[in-house]
Amino acid sequence: MRSLALLIALIVGASAQHYPNFKDGRNVIVHLFEWPWNDIAEECERFLGPYGFGGVQISPPNEHISGSQWWTRYQPVTYYLNSRSGSDSEFRSMVNRCNNVNVNIYADVVINHMAAWNYDFPGVPFGSNDFNVPLGRCPSGNGEIGNYGNVEEVRNCNLVGLNDLQTGSEYVRGKIADFLNSMVNAGVAGFRVDAAKHMWPGDLSNIVSRLNGNPYIFQEVIDQGGEPITAGEYAGIGDVTEFKHCGHISDLGRCSNNLANYQNFGESWGMLNSDAAFVFVDNHDNQRNHGGGGNIVTHTDPASYKRAVAFMLAWNYGTKRIMSSFSFDGDTDRGPPGNGPIINGQGTCDGGWVCEHRWRQIRNMVGFSKQAGGHGVENWWSNGNNQISFSRGNQAFFAMTCEGSMSRDFTTGLPDGNYCDVISGDPTDSGCTGMYVTVSGGNAHITVPSGEDSMVAIHVGAKSGGGNGGGGNNPTSSPPEDNVTSPPGTSRTIIFIRKETSSGQDMFIQGGIGHERRQGCTSNADSSACAIPITHRTGGSDQTLNDLRRATTILTGIVLRATRVPRPRDHL
Repeated sequence: MRSLALLIALIVGASAQHYPNFKDGRNVIVHLFEWPWNDIAEECERFLGPYGFGGVQISPPNEHISGSQWWTRYQPVTYYLNSRSGSDSEFRSMVNRCNNVNVNIYADVVINHMAAWNYDFPGVPFGSNDFNVPLGRCPSGNGEIGNYGNVEEVRNCNLVGLNDLQTGSEYVRGKIADFLNSMVNAGVAGFRVDAAKHMWPGDLSNIVSRLNGNPYIFQEVIDQGGEPITAGEYAGIGDVTEFKHCGHISDLGRCSNNLANYQNFGESWGMLNSDAAFVFVDNHDNQRNHGGGGNIVTHTDPASYKRAVAFMLAWNYGTKRIMSSFSFDGDTDRGPPGNGPIINGQGTCDGGWVCEHRWRQIRNMVGFSKQAGGHGVENWWSNGNNQISFSRGNQAFFAMTCEGSMSRDFTTGLPDGNYCDVISGDPTDSGCTGMYVTVSGGNAHITVPSGEDSMVAIHVGAKSGGGNGGGGNNPTSSPPEDNVTSPPGTSRTIIFIRKETSSGQDMFIQGGIGHERRQGCTSNADSSACAIPITHRTGGSDQTLNDLRRATTILTGIVLRATRVPRPRDHL
């Protein structure tokens, strides 16, 4: 009986590393890449908690080399919880504040290696006897990884010059476990293990077995096929990043693979079992064409990106993470903007921060995923080509087109009622800001638009008049349409335009009077007596508009403005 009890305990302990410890039915993680701790705490309280997000992946929290580049965070020098994002006390405060609103914190941890300098790290301390290369365990001539077909080289040699730790050592394992446990004790719910592919599975399993409680483990193992090291080797430790998912979901977002083919999307596509798969559209590496990169859709292609993320959140495969980026304009080494994220009047971000997680089409699909929960895919329909729909049990329904608009009767599987399409708008206390859908007898006549937002998504947590913002909770501060007052000393011009539009379509307005037609004015905005500073309140995901907006701060002869004009509703 004692042996049986011990066996049961071991099984429960091992399986627990696959459980994300989500609270309140939440099931989506957002990576707030390079956000400061204080800003993350505020985002948990004002946005992530109310909109149903389950957790935040944070950048590596420990002391690292100096430098402005993003990758300095992945070159640790000690295990003290002080970093570019904030101090030890700010870190602990963030964890506590996020936990208080049911948003978990998952720390990105770098435990395969230390920084690329000498083998002396007195802050831990680690010395030359704690690293594989000085111990002669690396088979390559220069101490670097050169052959990914050689398993020993991949796991015992330095990754791009980064000093590879001897994680088979009891001393090294103990130091790493102490570092991780300091965060578990502070309330951290789990860890992304960076460069897990470069650690022996037995070493990593031993370290994880030393952790307090049952923190969620998800391991970065880039496995695109063709190498001896596979993601499946690590599935017994915790979840594993499924990089094949990125390419397949990017093809869907770009409409370069027929939507009908995705009816069985998941394990049958050669990917990990759903219970072990950690999935995403892009991450901080492959959006820069680094690890696992190549032909990945990102925020720079908003229409394709929104389709890819929406389908991922609507489908029932893997544990899901969405990306929240900062702009780098082709400079793949660029670090974060000097200031923390700036939330504009539209509820999206300025100051060089992209904040994809705040785009309506993405944040509302987080609520969709929460409502869908563990319900399977039902009522699948396709036209055999590029139009599909499906339900998630009797809780949620999703439709998408890649070949023009479609208007037809759908089997939604949902209870009767009036629902708000959370792609085109939000539920309000009196109705919907976007399109609404009436379900009767489980069926509904729905028009799915073409264009940038070629999807419709409804769920039982976002009914017309529900007033919850689409996330299943009541947001304390729903992103406003444009309800802030004008800055002191400024005035507003209102332009009325009549134009036929489709739901969610962006309208761009350009105009003004050229300087050559105004007496005393010149074309030089810096010196013209007619030039005045302007304030933009536009936001959203359109890259062209956002580039123009960031570059235009003085009004001379051109006015830039955009507004989102909803299509008139047929059934009000």
